[in-house]
Amino acid sequence: MVSRDPCRIPDLVGYGLPGGQKHLPEHPDTVRDLNYQLKQLSRRNRDGGYATQRNRERLLSLIADQLHRLGFRSMGAQSLKPKHVEALVKRWQVEALSVGTIKNRMAALRWWAQKVGRSNVIARQNDHYGIPERSFVGTQSKARRVDGAALDRIKDVHVRMSLELQQAFGLRREEAIKFQPSYADRGDHLVLKESWTKGGKAREIPVRTPAQRAILDRAHSLAGRGSLIPAERNYRQQLRVYERHTANAGLSKLHGLRHAYAQGRYEELTGWKAPAAGGPASASLSRDQRAIDREARLLISRDLGHEREQITTVYLGK
Repeated sequence: MVSRDPCRIPDLVGYGLPGGQKHLPEHPDTVRDLNYQLKQLSRRNRDGGYATQRNRERLLSLIADQLHRLGFRSMGAQSLKPKHVEALVKRWQVEALSVGTIKNRMAALRWWAQKVGRSNVIARQNDHYGIPERSFVGTQSKARRVDGAALDRIKDVHVRMSLELQQAFGLRREEAIKFQPSYADRGDHLVLKESWTKGGKAREIPVRTPAQRAILDRAHSLAGRGSLIPAERNYRQQLRVYERHTANAGLSKLHGLRHAYAQGRYEELTGWKAPAAGGPASASLSRDQRAIDREARLLISRDLGHEREQITTVYLGK
């Protein structure tokens, strides 16, 4: 009698595995099936940027461990059922995790379900599980700026240039590290490649000021036809260099550079400060001002790589 392969997943063609491959490769017995299969699924489906992929793989590994501890043994990637989702959500709620953390885990679950053709096991709306809407309103400004003295403490020239780009254009860290000026610089605007961005969505950002143009000119001089990753390194290696040099320079919470960009752009577009920066609350604006506010938020949302006006409240307040 032929023993059944414990790693076998029936008919995964179309679910992210190479054409014709019917099951995942053999693996050591010391690794649980579900952990192994989710890792393989993640590595065969490179959706989004590097940070997105890494975080998703980490979350799926955590979810697999939690399912095991909850008593769901011998699961495979296609074993996901409503009862598993409900048990996980109940555990997360008991742990009093933040709404944002739970929603991130739900997104990873939905990704898993979609990749194995089982999207129907998870409700489309989080409120089905009693997960409330996340509050996107910033209660205080998280804007951060890096001055010349701080930049001078960064010894790696490529890291320093990435930081300048983050500050000048509101780029995410990964976008600023992968930035290739010869491709991105189109004169009056930048074009970011899908492979640089979160979620794999290309976008444009206007070049508006002489200061921005001066930074881009220096980026051209440094990178030439390449990117801000030196030829002898790959992205992962340069990310570690970035983390080490910024930490050594005493810099942290650098996502705040995007907050500062958004708030500066808002004041430029509206003529008044954002609520998070001490400006008037949206409720106090006149009808004409509310129209200006909404248009500014839509533009800033696009600059930052988001699709919803609502997300700008994180950066600007309400």
